Amino acid sequence: MEDGIRVGLLLVATPQLDDPNFKRSVVLVVEHDLEGGTLGVVLNRPTEVPVDRVLPPWAELVTGPSVVFQGGPVALDNALALARLPGEDEPLGWRALDGDSEVARVGLVDLDAPPGLLAAELLQLRVFAGYAGWSAGQLRSEIEEGEWYLVPAEPGDVFAADPERLWQEVLRRQGGDLAFVSTFPDDPTLN
Repeated sequence: MEDGIRVGLLLVATPQLDDPNFKRSVVLVVEHDLEGGTLGVVLNRPTEVPVDRVLPPWAELVTGPSVVFQGGPVALDNALALARLPGEDEPLGWRALDGDSEVARVGLVDLDAPPGLLAAELLQLRVFAGYAGWSAGQLRSEIEEGEWYLVPAEPGDVFAADPERLWQEVLRRQGGDLAFVSTFPDDPTLN
């Protein structure tokens, strides 16, 4: 049974979602299986930790800002990276997320591989500490409860130059009611 969730889509937190881990977050779905659950990476939570402090060999290849992003509340002591490559090849050290979405040339990087394997082909790279995870059926329930909007991703979303504005920008480009939601104040009692 299809649930509408698939790799390459964005989960955008609704204003009602007040969990501090996900408030105003934009999450890229990187794995989804009806029986195994869903994994995603929060795209708009830069930390103050420079990449060269935790992964020096990759630091010069990172798309600015050159800091580690908090990818979610799970496994914060583990790093993962997303990179965008041109063409259609799948070079060693990189695995495409999904072949038929807008982010088809975005993939997961093997951070244990030598950076030189990918350096010549990288268009963009971002490093994340941790990830977001949902058990089978959990994310579908949260969407039905009105905690997430499920929208298409664009390649630039993963590597946004101004990640703090990503939530508003993604909602605004959806048009209609979601564009209106992009203007929702952080604290509606101050409105």
